[in-house]
Amino acid sequence: MKLESNGRPPGRGIYLLPNLLTTLCLFGGFYAIIAAIDGNFDRAVLAIFAAMVFDGLDGRVARLTGTETAFGKEFDSLADMVAFGVAPAVVCYQWGVARIAEYGLAWGRLGWIAAFFFAAAAALRLARFNTRVALQDKRFFEGLPSPSAAAVVAAFVGLAHKYDVVGLPGLVLAFAITALAGLLMVSHFPYRSFKDRAAGERVRYSRLLLVPLVIALIAIDPPVVLFLLFGGFALSGPLAWSWARVRRRPRPASATVPED
Repeated sequence: MKLESNGRPPGRGIYLLPNLLTTLCLFGGFYAIIAAIDGNFDRAVLAIFAAMVFDGLDGRVARLTGTETAFGKEFDSLADMVAFGVAPAVVCYQWGVARIAEYGLAWGRLGWIAAFFFAAAAALRLARFNTRVALQDKRFFEGLPSPSAAAVVAAFVGLAHKYDVVGLPGLVLAFAITALAGLLMVSHFPYRSFKDRAAGERVRYSRLLLVPLVIALIAIDPPVVLFLLFGGFALSGPLAWSWARVRRRPRPASATVPED
């Protein structure tokens, strides 16, 4: 049993706090599904992003309070599957991917296959993370994290719903983004985890000022800014991988001019 600094076991309330945050993450995913079924897509998108906040807090609270447990890790993984696997797929499908069927039976089948593929990719991504967590470099994730993939899909749905993106091109774009986010989750592209910085580590004032700047930008147009932010992060993996391949490529030997 882990003890506090005073030699006594931690109180039950400390264990409840991280699990309560995980439960709120799970509720965010559940509510997103219910809201999407009812046609409240603004609330559905907001619920997914709220789930991301709670998901980011539960692990940090558990580490700060020394209450990390095997139960908490399993519970967190199951909550992530609902909030960042099933919920974004259902929200995207309910928003408009289902309407692809209006343009033909083949489009309709591709629509629900894309939604299911995203959910299956999230499950595979979480299972791979759980089995390799002890062997991975903590500075990087292997594949796009499921919360970030969910944010890309949710932000696009929010953007499309706000600006009334309709017609076959918009629906095909939703299908493509959902499928691409799923592919990036099960890819081997490295993504920065930002876990290599300690909570008490000093940072420059210039970096600290980025926080209110980002918040101000999000406040201007949340769907557009969030889609650009998380879409850029999603593309950073393949771009960084491609750049590393280009840098490692051997340079061709310079041609020599034969002497007379």
